[in-house]
Parts: sequence; C-alpha cells; structure tokens
Amino acid sequence: MSLPRLISTFRLAVRHSAVVLLIATVPLSLAAQQSSPAAASQSAPPATPPAQAHPVHLIDYSEPRSAFPHVLQPYLPRELAQPSFGNSSRIDSLMRDGKIYLSIDDAIALALENNLDLELARYNLNIADADLLRAKSGANILGVNTGIVQNTPGGGVGGLGGTVGSGTGGTTVAAGGVGTGTNGLVSSTLGVGSPITSFDPLLTSSLQLDKNETASTNVFSPAPGGIVAQNTYTANFAYTQGFHWGTTLTAGFNNTHLATNSTVSLLAPQLGSNFQFRITQNLLQGFGSLPNMRFIRIAKNNREISDVAFRLQVITTIDQIENMYWDLVYAFENVRVQQESLTYAQKALDDTKRQAQVGTVPPIQVVSAQSIVATDQQNLIVAQNNLQLQQLLMKNGLSRSIEDPVLAEADVIPTSIMQVPQEETVTPIQDLINDALQHRAELVETRIDLNSRDINNRAVRNSMLPTLDAFAYYGGSGVGGDLNSQCTFQGNSCSPPPIFHGANSVSYGGTLNQLVNGTAPDRGIGLSLNIPIRNRLAQSNQVRAQLEYRQAQVRQHQLENQVRIEVRNAQFDVKQNRTAVQAAQSAVDLARQTLDADQQKLKVGLTTQTAILQDAATLTTGESNLVSAKAAYEKSRLELDRATGLLLEHAGIDIADATRGQVTHLPNVPYVAPRPDVQPGVQPSAPSASIQPVQSGGQ
Repeated sequence: MSLPRLISTFRLAVRHSAVVLLIATVPLSLAAQQSSPAAASQSAPPATPPAQAHPVHLIDYSEPRSAFPHVLQPYLPRELAQPSFGNSSRIDSLMRDGKIYLSIDDAIALALENNLDLELARYNLNIADADLLRAKSGANILGVNTGIVQNTPGGGVGGLGGTVGSGTGGTTVAAGGVGTGTNGLVSSTLGVGSPITSFDPLLTSSLQLDKNETASTNVFSPAPGGIVAQNTYTANFAYTQGFHWGTTLTAGFNNTHLATNSTVSLLAPQLGSNFQFRITQNLLQGFGSLPNMRFIRIAKNNREISDVAFRLQVITTIDQIENMYWDLVYAFENVRVQQESLTYAQKALDDTKRQAQVGTVPPIQVVSAQSIVATDQQNLIVAQNNLQLQQLLMKNGLSRSIEDPVLAEADVIPTSIMQVPQEETVTPIQDLINDALQHRAELVETRIDLNSRDINNRAVRNSMLPTLDAFAYYGGSGVGGDLNSQCTFQGNSCSPPPIFHGANSVSYGGTLNQLVNGTAPDRGIGLSLNIPIRNRLAQSNQVRAQLEYRQAQVRQHQLENQVRIEVRNAQFDVKQNRTAVQAAQSAVDLARQTLDADQQKLKVGLTTQTAILQDAATLTTGESNLVSAKAAYEKSRLELDRATGLLLEHAGIDIADATRGQVTHLPNVPYVAPRPDVQPGVQPSAPSASIQPVQSGGQ
C-alpha cells in the first residue's frame, strides 16, 4: 500500500473513531449529570440545618466558562484584574480647604469602600466559588481561609498599643481555615471517604506510528533479505466519566493498521478495530450520592461560611472604625478643652502680672500662674499629638493608600458628636441573648461547620464497607485489509478468511461494520469484591471524624456560653457608662458654677486668682472626663450591638454594598448628632497647633 493511501486510511480511522465515540457517550453523560440534582434531593436531610445565606457574587467563579461558541475557552487561563489601590471619590467630596470633614456615617461608608481588611476578605468569596467549581469536577476541595483580618492599626482593643487581631499577621482562623498544632500541620478528616471518579468527562487519545525491522530467525516466517519489516499505525481513543451515584462509564475504541513483508502473514496490510463499553457501579463503598457528592456539599457549606465570615469581617471592621472615630472625637474635643484651659490660664497669668506690678498680689502668685500655664501647655501638646495620631490612624483605616500628599497632610475634622438619649431603651437580657444566639456570625459559622462534619461522618462510615463493584461490558472487533499475494504456508498459497466472503480485501468501512453486526462480539458481566482485613485505616478515620464532630459540638456550646457572657457584660457597660456620663455632666455643671461664683467673689476681693485657676483646672478636668465618658458610652453601645450581632442592622449598613465595595445607601448610625459649629461654609472652632512658650522671669 502506498504512503498516501496509508495516510488517508489513518485519517479515516481517526475521523470515524471520534464520531462514534462522541455519539455514543455524550448523551449518556448529559442525561446522567442532569439527573444528579434530583438524586441529591432524595438523600437524607442533614442533622443540623445550615443557615440561610444570601451570597453576593462579584464574579461567579463557581460556574465554568462555556465551550460554545469558543471551544478553546475552557483550556485558556482567566485574566484577573489587578487589585486597585486608588481611593474612592467619596474622600474628595468630603475635603474642603485641605481638611476632611468626616461624619460617622461617611467614615463607615469610606471604610466599606476603601478598607484593606475588607478588600482582603472579598477575595475569600471568589476563592470559595473557585473551590466549589473544583468540587463539581469530582476533585477534593482545598478549603477557604475564613479568618477575620484585623490589620487596621488603632482599631483593636487597647488602641494602637493593644493586641490587634488574634494570630500571625493579625488574622484569626475560623471554621474554614487551617489549624496548626505544636507538632506542625494538623490535618482533619473532613473530606475523607471513598475515591471519586472525575465527574468531568475525560477523553484520551494515543496516535502512534511505529517502524520495526528485525532479523528473521524462524524457518516458518521467511522474509526477503532475512529482515522482517513491520509498519504499525495505531489510533486509540478512550472516554471515562464518573457520576454522582458511584457509577463509572468507560469506552474504548482502538484501531490498528499493520503492513509487513512477512510471507506467512495472511493480510498485508492488515486492518484491526475493536471497541468496548463498560459500566461499573459501586454497591457498598461509594454507593449513592452522599459519598460521591460530599466535596460538593462541603464546598457549598464553605461558600455559605465565606458569606457569613465576610459579614463578620464587616462587623469587625466597622466596630474598629467606629471606635477609632470616637477616639478621634475625644481627641478633637480634648484639644479644644485643653486650649480653652490654656487660654484662661494665660489670661490669668497676665492679670496676675499686672496685679503684682501694682503690689496687690505677692510675686509668688505670678510664679504659681506661670507653673499652671506651663502645665496646660504640656497638656495641650500631648492632646494635639494624640489628635494627629488619631487623624493618621483614621485616614489609614478609611483609605487604600495614604501616599497622596494632599490626603497625607489633610486634617480630619469630625462632624458628628456623641448624643446620650434622654431615656435608655430597656430590653430584657434574655431577649438580647436570644438575638445574639440567632444573629451572631460566629454561631452561624459553627452551625454550618457542624453540618459539613455531619456529611463527612456519614461519608466516612460508608468508606468502612468493603468494595463491591458490579460491572457489565459489551464490545466487538473487526478485521480487514488486503490478502497478501506473497503469502505461502508449507508450499501452498493462503486462502482468504471466511469473513472476507471470498473477496481478496475488506475496506476500513467493512472492518467497522463488523463491530456492530455481531461478527465477533465481546460481552460479559461480573462482580469485583475487595475486603480489607482488619480495616484499621477506616476504623481510625471513623473514630477521629466522630471525635472531631463531638469536639465541634463542645466548641459551639462554649461559644454560646461566651456569647451570653459578652451580651450581659455589654449591657452592664452601657448602664455603667451612662451613669458615668451623668456623673461627669454633674461634675462639669458644679465646676462651672463654682468658677462663676468665685469669679464674682474675686471682683469684691473675697478670693484669690490662685483659687480661680484651681477652679478652672477642675472645670477642664471635668470637661475632659465628660468627653471621655461620652466616648466610652458610645463604644459600649457599639459593643452591645456587636455582641448581639445587630450592628449592621442598627447602623443601616447594606451587606451588598459592602460586598461590592460601592456604597449606594449611606449608613445611619443611631445616637449621634451633627456638630453645631460645623455647617456648610462654616469653619469649625478647631484649635491651633502652635503654642507660645511661657515667659519666665516673674515681674
């Protein structure tokens, strides 16, 4: 046979094999995969119902890219956008005359748009989607790190010097994370079970051209020149796919073209073709949708945990930002208080100097007044430094980057002040606890995690069974080619085989026809049994999985107890801090009235300037304590909202806006009021940062 004819025959074999294989297997694949959700819905309900989550997909990576009309799309990488480090335009809209006029609602909106802790957490949503896509293929999942990121300086308990976060890098590890122990990486039994055949169809092909020449050493197979030459062309195809019920479908289609110069070969060239369809069904281990879809179900639970964890991240970040804002308000108000105190002390010093010059007061009072002015100057410098630090921390928490020189140099002016309600809303403690048990994101995470572990336990119990597989197969083979004109056997010419029906050749089409006309069928059924003696691996997995489930139950109960304590403690703090505000307000009122009374006495000579300065210092301390008490009260209310899990609802925060990082509904924090001295077009009475040194020298 000539080379062009060989190539034409080879191409025809490839074309026919691909068509036959696709026609035979694709409908079965589609029918089986479409029926899997119904099969899954008939499985037993989970022991603990998962929480209802409402995911917001930035880009839904849980769905594969379609191969139509771009057939190469599933095999090309996706190009993901680079992270954006530019700040949202909201910052520019809040800036006037080089200052950022910031309300508590605007601070929350900026945090939702720019805070990098939230930006880090958003990636976990897409990672969970990608893990779900991986599970849909039948592969094991990689898991999602759903820990809480607390890398915003100044927002942790204790401020900048306090402990920020709970782990390396300020990241806590939650249910979807990886646990580490003192002896290294600690793995879990989550996902352990029977092997799963890939749900994605796998098409394999082997195309080969082989030229082989060997010296003839057999008297029954002489060859010209004593060299037996064989040219073999093969085109083999195979299809494999697993299904959700533990069924595996395999199909093979093999083709061979053999040309030889051997005189004892009946056909030259010889065409060979065969196929086989095989269906295997797990009957014990790996039977049913539960063990085969365990990764899909766990990945869906992890996606829900990612949604809940992102909500918890939003709560945590907003809790930090609000605490930082009230620290900023305190620092701003404290500068005002300290500057007012310094202004009064400076005025008192000037009055004392004039009185000393005329001899109405002793010179020692001038020295005393100078000492008070120096102390007030020091207090003002400390307050101004603290204000600058709080402004820097606030800008860092509300921006992606503070490298912009305009933003770096801008002062942050808080435009919201703390408001204590006339009457405190009294909610029974048990109602608060019930709200917390229902809404706390940490508890929702543990419930979903328990559901995943329950799925895992049932899958692990199934993997303890022996392996018993039922299989059935059907196939056929065909032979074709041209009768070898040089074929001789013991001096006689070779006659064509019966399947040639007296003809001297059978084409490739005739060879394929033999596969389906029952010329040489291959069929059978059978069982395959595999029993592991002692079965210690499966026993260990089952016991450990059960222990981890019980441990998770204890952890959930422990967390519920902790939540109850946090709610009660938060309610106590609200009551105590409200009382502290009232006490501080009374102290300020008393100090102001005392100062006014002593000033009247000073006019008639019934008191001294030193007493007036002492009264002013008492008033300054009282006003500073009042601002601090109000800030503590606002923080305690914030902590109560966090403890009950209702912070987002009470602050009017849309979780969809937080997920997208684009705020369309401005938050509305309760118990705050706008600063009366900060209105459009009106400059606030912010203190100056420059301080004149005290002049020494007495008179």
